[in-house]
Amino acid sequence: MPLKRARLYDVLALCLAIIAIACDQWTKSQIVHTMTVGSETPFPIFGQYLVLNYIRNSGAAFSMLSGGTGSIVLAVLISLAIIVICAIYARMWNTGSLVYKLTFGLILGGAFGNLIDRVVHSGYVVDFVSFRIPEINYYFAVFNVADACISVGVILLFLMVLFGGLRQQHVEKEQVETNDEQHASHTTSTLDTNKATTTEYHG
Repeated sequence: MPLKRARLYDVLALCLAIIAIACDQWTKSQIVHTMTVGSETPFPIFGQYLVLNYIRNSGAAFSMLSGGTGSIVLAVLISLAIIVICAIYARMWNTGSLVYKLTFGLILGGAFGNLIDRVVHSGYVVDFVSFRIPEINYYFAVFNVADACISVGVILLFLMVLFGGLRQQHVEKEQVETNDEQHASHTTSTLDTNKATTTEYHG
């Protein structure tokens, strides 16, 4: 890949990460200044199915690993995750496609968005989006924009790796079939040549 194009992809990925962080922090700021934490009357967005409900989450995305020991484990996991993501990104610095780099930009933006929260709010993250289906008593974990960015990025990355692997297997299979056909054609041609030579010799 040309170096200029690779640098352009890096800039676009960085811009996406910054946009994700900005959107995450802006929405959290609006929630903190306009809603009461733990309110029993959530603000409806789409009827009773999608509402805003301000909570303080000391755990991971979607309120996992909350609590004292869980928070310590979470801090270690977040640090390791960011290191791994940065290391993977560094490996494809000059070769990664635009889609891959934008996906990593989305994940990094979400990770840093929640990390900023933990620093600013002394360990907790502002969550406020709640999806629910009261008719069947289903209440999805409350989340935020950063969680959504991370989730979408991870899903996209999984799909790209999955379909990329399947496509690579298909290409390798076609290559093997092509090689077999070329080998068979070469063998047939050699046999025909030998047969013609033998016929001429006996003639």
